Amino acid sequence: MVVNAVPMKRIKRRVTVDLYDFLTFPSTSSSFGFGGTTPFRANIRSFLTKHALMPPLSSLFPHMMIWQIVFRVDDVTDNLDSSSSVVCLDVVEEDVARSRSVYCDQCRVVGWSEHPVCSKRYHFIIKVDGNSIGGYHKPCVRCGDILHLSELRCKSCNHVTTTDDVEDWVYHQLEDTTHLLHGVIHSNGYGHLLRVNGREGGSRVLSGCHIMDFWDRLCKTLGVRKVSVTDVSKKYGLEYRLLHAITKGHPWYGDWGYEFGAGSFALTFDAYRSAIETLSSLPLSLFLPQGSKPSTRLQDVISFYRSLSKCELLNIKDVFSFLMRLIHDAHKSSLRVGDATFKKQRTSSVLSWSRVDVVRVEEAMFRVLRAVSGSNWVSSRALRGAVCRVAPPTLLDHCLMELNGKLAVEGMVVKARHNPNSGSLEYRLEPQNVSITTNCNDNCVPNFLPSKEILKQDLKLLYESILHPQTMSTCLPEAIRNLTISSAEKLLDCKQFVKHYNNEKLSSGNEDVICISCELELMDQHKEITPDPPAELVVLPINAIVLDLKIEASKAFQEVYLAFRRFQAEELLGYTGVEDSTQVKLLMGSTGSVRVRGRCLGKSGLSKYRLERGVERWTVDCTCGAKDDDGERMLACDVCGVWQHTRCFGINDSDAVPAKFVCNRCKESLQMTLSVVQCKNESGSFGKGLATSYDVR
Repeated sequence: MVVNAVPMKRIKRRVTVDLYDFLTFPSTSSSFGFGGTTPFRANIRSFLTKHALMPPLSSLFPHMMIWQIVFRVDDVTDNLDSSSSVVCLDVVEEDVARSRSVYCDQCRVVGWSEHPVCSKRYHFIIKVDGNSIGGYHKPCVRCGDILHLSELRCKSCNHVTTTDDVEDWVYHQLEDTTHLLHGVIHSNGYGHLLRVNGREGGSRVLSGCHIMDFWDRLCKTLGVRKVSVTDVSKKYGLEYRLLHAITKGHPWYGDWGYEFGAGSFALTFDAYRSAIETLSSLPLSLFLPQGSKPSTRLQDVISFYRSLSKCELLNIKDVFSFLMRLIHDAHKSSLRVGDATFKKQRTSSVLSWSRVDVVRVEEAMFRVLRAVSGSNWVSSRALRGAVCRVAPPTLLDHCLMELNGKLAVEGMVVKARHNPNSGSLEYRLEPQNVSITTNCNDNCVPNFLPSKEILKQDLKLLYESILHPQTMSTCLPEAIRNLTISSAEKLLDCKQFVKHYNNEKLSSGNEDVICISCELELMDQHKEITPDPPAELVVLPINAIVLDLKIEASKAFQEVYLAFRRFQAEELLGYTGVEDSTQVKLLMGSTGSVRVRGRCLGKSGLSKYRLERGVERWTVDCTCGAKDDDGERMLACDVCGVWQHTRCFGINDSDAVPAKFVCNRCKESLQMTLSVVQCKNESGSFGKGLATSYDVR
């Protein structure tokens, strides 16, 4: 952690004109170095130097440097106070060799476990509370008062803060699950999106889409190579990777180019695509009433939305897409209903009103609306004036904002709208949506749209009855139901998605440089022991010679990987006998690739930093076909030592491990004890909990 001895001057939140615009920064045309072809390891240095606040010289511990960039957010904060229009990005530069956690769990489960351990990790974090703005603060470990990190003694309780206290706090920030954004990128350009939280996840300003747009622009600008995400996002309390796959054909992250990366339980891309097609094309007619049997609630809901839609709803994809669109429109409508006129008057004093007070005001408003003849609309101003003697203005405004969708009398609910001419808010009573309780085929009103809450209830009913494998309806024929359950389970088991940024295309666009992709091969090393790392891009001047290429390739691998800190390139494979003084351009042109062979001098730390999977040697050989860690819960046999999924033993994730089991591999019947069963931790991973992301709205 790098901090000043004197606290940094607090940034005035109201002055935002000189700050970067979060919605456009960095621009897609931004690049560092030679036309955007420089590798991530060079781009990140240029980026921090150009845009971030420089770390002060004095430090508490130099292996965790924190940089900051402050943004303004103008276009989405019209109705919010000025403090909400400032967003701070913390960039934590972590020295992995001195880190508490050397190995990367995300690399392990996405298929990059054989990468060497990188020397640096860069964490990109936007905190939910915005406390990073203007300096670094932490709570006192004894009394909880907020202190600046440079303050060693608490003014309230006189407790002396130690370096360990500060370090504990910083690592806690890296593990915090409430961040609006948390992405980490290794020095080799491979990264992981760990966290995305939009408005429902705690953001006052940014939606999930705003955050993803920013992250995607940042990765493109920095020359990131690949980014993985473990998709466990939820929408309205439902598994969104299943819901979005049915409606859009890919996960929510697929809107930004994330594609199938690795499936749990040995699932392949073809199995994933087949599962989507099977579920999406399932005919709705299978769930509709057959013969003279009385209809069920599920059938009533399906029939209602088929009658409501202007287009024919034929399959599962159609009905879920239509319902999600209705919820989206209802959400936008509710935002308009609760516009700035009411928001600016909704103070904390409203919370002090009792339920009796609120009901009294609502009943008065219901009486006014019932007295209105026919289908006439009542303006909010007129309705407020009619009941102005009942309660104080703040309570009246609160009740008006919450009135839409309220049940007024049996069979009638309050409907709110904006007048198409004046734009003012209006209310009236309309028949209640009957799709929840009765057969709606005979009673639905043609142009009536259910409230947002009713839509979400119906979505949950359809999801649980049609999509979720554990609650799926039994009305389907057995063969179709089994296929549907299998397809849904496959979609839920596919959580690892990856975006390839294709920054390795060797097209410099600059006639003064040469771009060479260098692959590494170690002398006297077996690939089973030390697999080859990913290639590194080397940028050379146009007149560079072979010796320059060897020197720069050595520097690149030394800088990126801890295991190769003493690597020296000695020859270029395929160019044996070529003099070191030969110009590279004569051999390869302005772009090309080459395999560089060399050795690590002295003790290079290969044993500890050789692989991201760590020094442990484990074997995964499960009946499902899995051959490596996929992040799912596993246990190891005490006889053969092989890891297998607990689910493949018939043990669900929520179940306790039974006292006895028969190993699927060696067929030995074992008595289970805590010393025998090396069960994975609660998150299902060998290491710490993997990525989670909520609220992708």
